[in-house]
Amino acid sequence: MHRSAPRLARILACATVPMVLVAGCSSGSDDKDDKNAGGSARPGSPSASPTVAAAKFSKLPDVCTALSGKTVDKLVPKAQNKKGKALPSADTNTSASCLWSGLDGFKYRSLTVSLKLFRSDPGLGSGDRRAGEYAAQQASRAATGKVTDPKTEKVAGIGDEATSVSSKEKKDGDEFRNQTVVTRTANVVITVQYDGAGYEKEKTPDAAALLKDAKSAAKEAVGAIAKDSQSGT
Repeated sequence: MHRSAPRLARILACATVPMVLVAGCSSGSDDKDDKNAGGSARPGSPSASPTVAAAKFSKLPDVCTALSGKTVDKLVPKAQNKKGKALPSADTNTSASCLWSGLDGFKYRSLTVSLKLFRSDPGLGSGDRRAGEYAAQQASRAATGKVTDPKTEKVAGIGDEATSVSSKEKKDGDEFRNQTVVTRTANVVITVQYDGAGYEKEKTPDAAALLKDAKSAAKEAVGAIAKDSQSGT
């Protein structure tokens, strides 16, 4: 009886531990066999590669043709170059800007349309998500710097999402009204910057009228991107 007491105590101790530890109370030879069997029966499986949704647009249209001549005439009367001036870009396949500026009497207008394309990347995310982040950054930049009284608003009916930023700025004693509309259409971001001023005795342009025209330009640029994609040119 005395010899069986230690063995009974060990069995009772094993019965009280959590289930994940029960194997520790079996014989050493059984443990070794179980481990060997498990190791040979469960080879490691490779991890799945991350995937992201394919981007809708693969290229940009000619940015200087994103707006019609009629639109340019209306927004920038007597533009120095009606066809626009393409601004420098490190890679015109993913980033492009065009500038129109002109002075009609003492009425000054400047219009810039910028396009930025984002491709889907497993390490960086989908083109749409990356474009959305960039659009938010663009709107934030438009509301900072030397401008005063910036007003930021969400805009409906232009692309997948759009934001407008209205502000004022003084340059060499003249009052400027700046209107920026940042629009995302799928994986492309369109930034329209429309500025106006009245020199000499000319009145400062109406901010609401400038914003309306900037929105119209952004909407037209969205349509140009879709049309270019469908044409396959």
